[in-house]
Amino acid sequence: MAHERIEINPEIMGGKPVIRGTRVPVELVLRKLGGRPSVRRQILADHPRLVLDDIRAAQAFAGGLSRG
Repeated sequence: MAHERIEINPEIMGGKPVIRGTRVPVELVLRKLGGRPSVRRQILADHPRLVLDDIRAAQAFAGGLSRG
């Protein structure tokens, strides 16, 4: 499943999925989210290169993984 905002590159963060153009792992975004919308604002504040679509892409990526 292709996600245009998610990148997997063995040279970046050991091949973990990251938000394209950053070193921010999808896993980090998902851990911080924890299902609380207010956390989105904090993630964007902590990682100024991210936009809301990056957070949504991380969630969609993880959803695709869970469906196999």
